[in-house]
Amino acid sequence: MKLYIWGTGCGAGDLVDRWFDPAEIEAFIDSQPSGASFLGRRVLRPEEVSADEEALILVASRQTDEIASLAAACGIASERLLFLKNNWQLRDRNAPYPSNTALPAGLLEELGKPPRKVRDPLWASGGPLSERDLENDTVRVRTLEALCRELDSVPGAAAELGVYRGAFARCINLLLPERTLYLFDTFSGFAKEEAASCAPGFAAAHENTAAERVLSLLPYPERAILRPGLFPGTASGLEDERFCLVSLDVDLEESTLSGLHFFLPRLSPGGYLLLHDCLSPALPGVRAALRRYEQETGSRLHKVPLCDINGTVVISA
Repeated sequence: MKLYIWGTGCGAGDLVDRWFDPAEIEAFIDSQPSGASFLGRRVLRPEEVSADEEALILVASRQTDEIASLAAACGIASERLLFLKNNWQLRDRNAPYPSNTALPAGLLEELGKPPRKVRDPLWASGGPLSERDLENDTVRVRTLEALCRELDSVPGAAAELGVYRGAFARCINLLLPERTLYLFDTFSGFAKEEAASCAPGFAAAHENTAAERVLSLLPYPERAILRPGLFPGTASGLEDERFCLVSLDVDLEESTLSGLHFFLPRLSPGGYLLLHDCLSPALPGVRAALRRYEQETGSRLHKVPLCDINGTVVISA
């Protein structure tokens, strides 16, 4: 049986790294492809997928409703789709699909987990965030919203180091529309020396972005200042800047340590730094960088861990 993967982001990269050799994948599918290939395999638009072909499509994205509708519009039968991120949805889209022995047993076990969803907090009613903003990680994004509500009297700009495709930057820009938002990223993937330590799918997924794509997501792009290139060199000229909120999401140890050394001394009293992946067993370098920072500076930071998907830690000034 032919296998396709819908998506060319981190979900797709993780799927290949954990379960498949790229040679086993016929092609990847993406409605907004950034390139003609991913992990050495071709990337198709949904309308290019044969409607009659006997093949299984593994959907490595949380945009389940959007993808299901798009697949139907392209004549792709629902029985061909298996939603790997379905477990964060309230309803089970995989229920009508028969078990398939062509897939690894561990992957089938994951697909069989009961669906679950985090409920919205009472204070969130009427807020600016959309359902799509919350799809990737409800706890992380709602925490960001709660923190932004506490920043009225805190001076400084907002910043994100490690922007990737811009989904979290969009939320910061939406929640802090009056603040300057600095976006630090290569907008082309990890530095080569750090990428060498990553799994191939993980590294390839982070190459699948672009500055123009990020800007197109922002509701207030005029408030954003892009700083493309390798950090901390891209922070030159901002030595006197102060920050009310920083998202630090660069996944790897040395880059994380550089971000902590630059931003924490410039965090305004009452401000927050969100350190993504700090509790993730898949990215131990992030927590190692935090420990190194505390050792090197002789400080003990005020840290609050979150129960979001990737283990964010909030550091307060």
